[in-house]
Amino acid sequence: MNIRTRVLTGTALAVALGAGTFGAVSASAAQAESAPAAAAAATAKKDGGAEEKNFTTTTHLTIDAATRAAQAALDAAEQENQKVTVAVVDRNGNTLVTLRGDGAGPQSYESAQRKAFTAVSWNAPTSVLAGRLAQTPNLKDIPGTLFLGGGTPVQAKGAPVAGIGVAGAPSGDLDEKFAKAGADSLAK
Repeated sequence: MNIRTRVLTGTALAVALGAGTFGAVSASAAQAESAPAAAAAATAKKDGGAEEKNFTTTTHLTIDAATRAAQAALDAAEQENQKVTVAVVDRNGNTLVTLRGDGAGPQSYESAQRKAFTAVSWNAPTSVLAGRLAQTPNLKDIPGTLFLGGGTPVQAKGAPVAGIGVAGAPSGDLDEKFAKAGADSLAK
């Protein structure tokens, strides 16, 4: 073997050994770090469930379910020759999916998101919430909300987990009908 081949072979061997050693040390460190957490969790459960008292579990809509619901709402609108945008937001009002149908107006994108946000925030259809403006007109001043028909909440075990908003049809009633079709598709 010439000297160049020996150097390259030695370097390759050193890199392989170093990577193996680094992986073993990293795995060992990860196990060492997780051991105290596991012990603390076991102790919390034994000590009267401190973990259960301090934390809660929430249900979230998957991206797959959000996409299916948005597509179902868009399909319902297209069956009635309506050009709309559909938005699905999570429990915190963060947009998961937005589908802008062919020919939907530029204003429909933001309107759909705001309707979805409003529906999940109050766990009620936006048409119902729009009726409350007569008694409390300053509701409309809350940032990110839109009190027009077209938004519906998605619930799991009675709690809101998402909102579906539709905008672009000639009336809020139609927008809400399509949003409801999206929410109903999740029950199938």
